[in-house]
Amino acid sequence: MTNSLISLLAFIVTLGVLITVHEFGHFWVARRLGVKVLRFSVGFGRPLWRRRGRDGVEYVVAALPLGGYVKMLDEREGEVAPAEAPRAFNRQPVGSRIAIVLAGPLCNFLFAIVAYSLMFVIGVPGIRPLLDEPKPGSLAAAGGFRKGDLVVAVDGKPTPTLSAVMLALVERAMAEEVIRVEVLPECEVGCEAERAVEERSGLRTRTLDTRDAQGLADMAMVFDGVGLTAWRPVLPAVIGQVAPGGAAERAGLRAGDRIVQAQGEPVADWRRWRDLIELHPDQPFRVRIERDGVEHELELVPDARENEQGRRIGFIGAVAEVPEDLARSLRVVVRYGPLQAVGAAVGKTWDMSLLTLRMLGRMLVGKASLDNLSGPLTIAQFAGQAAHAGVMAFLSMLALVSLSLGVLNLLPVPVLDGGHLLYYLIELAKGSPLSEAAQNLGQQVGIAVLLLLMGIALFNDFSRLLG
Repeated sequence: MTNSLISLLAFIVTLGVLITVHEFGHFWVARRLGVKVLRFSVGFGRPLWRRRGRDGVEYVVAALPLGGYVKMLDEREGEVAPAEAPRAFNRQPVGSRIAIVLAGPLCNFLFAIVAYSLMFVIGVPGIRPLLDEPKPGSLAAAGGFRKGDLVVAVDGKPTPTLSAVMLALVERAMAEEVIRVEVLPECEVGCEAERAVEERSGLRTRTLDTRDAQGLADMAMVFDGVGLTAWRPVLPAVIGQVAPGGAAERAGLRAGDRIVQAQGEPVADWRRWRDLIELHPDQPFRVRIERDGVEHELELVPDARENEQGRRIGFIGAVAEVPEDLARSLRVVVRYGPLQAVGAAVGKTWDMSLLTLRMLGRMLVGKASLDNLSGPLTIAQFAGQAAHAGVMAFLSMLALVSLSLGVLNLLPVPVLDGGHLLYYLIELAKGSPLSEAAQNLGQQVGIAVLLLLMGIALFNDFSRLLG
């Protein structure tokens, strides 16, 4: 199965599941409050499948899987029999209408909590947050970071994995304050940090002054932005895994191949091999390898991409072979009991939701680039990559997209759930609904805003796709 087909299927599953979860929230609460539901649709446009249930609801799967809706009986959309008027949505008390509108986004948050809880019970794998020498002249160097520092907390929040450190730094960097980072200095690869954290012995505090720093709102760039470097062992230039369809596979490289020479230059270790690859984007070069004791020569043409600094670099879709004892010492699994897992999942959902809101706020005031907006093509690509990476990665992606949908739908933009919620809150405050003219104007503004955002997101998608 091709990567494109897997990405498409993963994208359809992702949106299908999360749209269904969202619309089910509206559907379930509406039914419980006595509102008559006419149609439950996943997708827009021409129906691909439809069935009328015993409850009288028409269930539909439509052709365009970029949303969905629950159609309820409403006197504003057509004639309603007098006997059924009490079941019309528009006849419900404002509190009931607020509950129905809120139920969709809340179900997205609930799905994220369930997904994260399941992940924490199974065990979330990660990399031990051990640091290398900071970049000279960087915020990290000024803050006293040293090679061998093991990060244990950022502003008091425990960080058991490298990804947890990155996330915590992004969150705190957005506040543009001095970040306090607790580390265990001079830590060996397999050092027992847990006892030191428990006893609070041997820990030191480093600082990152982000008050005047720029461009720190991206997990992929935050380490580089502050000058931190994850510890990297010196590995032999031996291929560990080869990605399907990548430049390495096309050239004939296999797991276990040892790189002997590249362009006539001896290759001492994996770092030098990676540097040579990055120097040759879309450029063929000769490589001599050793396989099963026999040397072979082949031609390799690295694919091209942009790095964090916007420079074109080469990559081949292969990773180094890591000795099992070294991999085991770097590997961390974050696991909790069922009750603790739920608490951790609620905290994770809250943190990620706040991060999403802060990012949107920074884009609104021009402190973060609109390049961070992603559309359906990027979501499909990430969904495919997550599906390739395994169940845990796919579940994590589902949770992240679900809470993002919850946050976005609560924005006070007419057409979205948050826009309807705004109308109802105004109705509560003034004692009567907004005029129909005001609501229609709001709908037009909301549609224009959504079309603008979708246009930017699609432009970003195609820009990334075309490189």
